[in-house]
Amino acid sequence: MIPANFTYHRANSLKEAISLVESLGEEAKFMSGGHSLLPMMKLRFATPEHIVDISKIEGLSFIREEGDLLKIGGLTTQSEMEYSELIRRNYPIFLDAIKLTADPSVRNVGTIGGNIAHGDAANDQPALMLAMRATIIAEGPNGRKSIPIDEFFHGFYMTALEPADVLVEIHVPKAKKGCGGAYYKMERKVGDYATAGVAVYVQLDGNGTCSEAGIGLTNVSAVPMRVDRAEDLLRGKKITPDLIDQAGALAAEDCEPTSDLRGSEAYKRSLVHTLTKRMLNKALERAGQ
Repeated sequence: MIPANFTYHRANSLKEAISLVESLGEEAKFMSGGHSLLPMMKLRFATPEHIVDISKIEGLSFIREEGDLLKIGGLTTQSEMEYSELIRRNYPIFLDAIKLTADPSVRNVGTIGGNIAHGDAANDQPALMLAMRATIIAEGPNGRKSIPIDEFFHGFYMTALEPADVLVEIHVPKAKKGCGGAYYKMERKVGDYATAGVAVYVQLDGNGTCSEAGIGLTNVSAVPMRVDRAEDLLRGKKITPDLIDQAGALAAEDCEPTSDLRGSEAYKRSLVHTLTKRMLNKALERAGQ
């Protein structure tokens, strides 16, 4: 299908982009890579009157460690993440997700900021953000603000971003000894949205006890979802096969899938159970390396 008519604007700076959307009102939308917004426009699920293209703004594409944080620019493409030596060496959980995201042509232009800001529970990066306890940095008419990831997703395609806010950075805790993460999604075919997906991130202390655990789920609720009970079960304990199975059972019990063309509710809960166990084992293996 063809999108409804809209007026295209290209912003050359962050200040210009924010000013444009502020003046154009709620019928204006930011676009970076466009691979989340444009399909919705073609299906007439979204009909913005104005598109403000921010893809060429300089200074918003970077991957670096600073202090205790990994900082990723909002306009960093999936491909830039995929071929970053820093990501490959210290944050393989990102590679798990990126390699399962669409295809190279999409990853070459699709941005990590757009993937998160779209607010779609079927996108892959939000589950990672939850598992890794990310902080979202946004800039709008009133300056910059930090949004903890647990306060970011408000509903179906709804986030804490105001209409004129741009997601400029993602901060996650810097990788250190004893941490490990893993992500996998089950999909009907290569490049499809997840039937269900699970991201796990753990931190082990010197005695092998789990000091921190994060579990995020993809496409089994209206919003990207954290599994609090399973995290609480693991935290402060040495993770055994029995605990892993219990965590998988809690994740399957607490998720909120609906039956659709990708599978029944029961099937999706079973997937969450199995994937949670597998990703926990993989995250533990990486934490020990």
